[in-house]
Amino acid sequence: MIRNSLVRLLLVLAGLTAALATPAYAVVELNINKGNVQPMPIAITDLLSNDSLGPQISGVIAADLQRSGLFAPINKQAFIEKISNPDSTPRFQDWTTINAQALVTGRVTQEGGRLRAEFRLWDTFGNSQMIGQQFYAQPDNWRRVAHIIADAIYQKITGEKGYFDTRVVFVAESGPKTARKTQLAIMDQDGANVRMLTDGSDLVLTPRFSPNRQEVAYMSFANQQPRVYLLQLQTGQRELVGNFPGMTFSPRFSPDGQRVIMSLQQEGNANIYTMDLRSRTTTRLTSTAAIDTSPSYSPDGSQIAFTSDRGGKPQIYVMGADGSNQRRVSFGDGSYSTPVWSPRGDLIAFTKQSGGSFSIGVMKTDGSGERLLTTGFHNEGPTWAPNGRVIMFYRQPAGSGGPQLFSIDLTGYNEQKIPTPGFSSDPAWSPLLE
Repeated sequence: MIRNSLVRLLLVLAGLTAALATPAYAVVELNINKGNVQPMPIAITDLLSNDSLGPQISGVIAADLQRSGLFAPINKQAFIEKISNPDSTPRFQDWTTINAQALVTGRVTQEGGRLRAEFRLWDTFGNSQMIGQQFYAQPDNWRRVAHIIADAIYQKITGEKGYFDTRVVFVAESGPKTARKTQLAIMDQDGANVRMLTDGSDLVLTPRFSPNRQEVAYMSFANQQPRVYLLQLQTGQRELVGNFPGMTFSPRFSPDGQRVIMSLQQEGNANIYTMDLRSRTTTRLTSTAAIDTSPSYSPDGSQIAFTSDRGGKPQIYVMGADGSNQRRVSFGDGSYSTPVWSPRGDLIAFTKQSGGSFSIGVMKTDGSGERLLTTGFHNEGPTWAPNGRVIMFYRQPAGSGGPQLFSIDLTGYNEQKIPTPGFSSDPAWSPLLE
């Protein structure tokens, strides 16, 4: 049985006695709508504890914030003040001297078999506390606590929700290129806590998260027949959606999780269909002699982006959720594929093949403002972080090596390799956990 740590986690959020104080003249803010953002220096002290958990939680918080590209944690050896009581007001001058624009303090204790983590975020130049919170959890969920604290810091300083308390489902690959073994796997967004969800007996492809976070759709090939399954992460129960000859990508969920949208091939043509997951009835949305594939809903469910070669080569099209008003939105050189609507609703991510290379890019939903974020030998499969600021994808190198996961933010300046135990492809980012 697959045990989902979401079930085992008890998080109680409460304001500390010092209250959630926001200074009237706070100077700590970060405009992330600019191009290349200069990372903000931040001091993250070890949360006080009687064991190693405090420093471990602080280490994860610092790693999350640094990986975002928006924060620059200061080396602890530069700290002047040693925090001995996280409830006391720090000596702000000691922190502004080392140019720490923000400061994190806190403690970790054990109460009745549960972990209690407290933290405070301080505006060092404003001489004020910005936020103070505490969380309760099972001790083995300490990494989730760290991610949630990092999200709270990120949101307070940037004004937008974070994305650290999330998971990524992906295809773990092993073995030689000509006989690759694939397994469905899941991990934290930073590559920690990897566990396998399938045994590798069948080829698996293109997992997709449900909006309810508890369910994953994926494609499995047994006896060369493509089948789509729904996997319940909490119980490990697998449900067959159906057999779909000619399907090459798994369906994507509608925003309400009640339907899936997919491309089905019939008589050499591929068209877009939706399926009601309760009744299993399908509705056809496109009817062309071309190949229409890779559909993706807008976050409000009113529109669908997809790829079609009806104009001669694969381009991105947009239509209403009922199939109406089908229109082409990409007009650049090369071929476009795998469009995915941003959770913010403002952009569509895509893969673009041109001049022998593959790029991950974004465009506005009307096709304007196209920007290529990264280009390589073979980049593919973009998936959005739930705050719409970061994209994860996989890169297949030339030669005998295997694919690896990478992330990049919308500036295109902060590309990060995601550590996985082996080769990995087809990432799908979860919504924020609850």
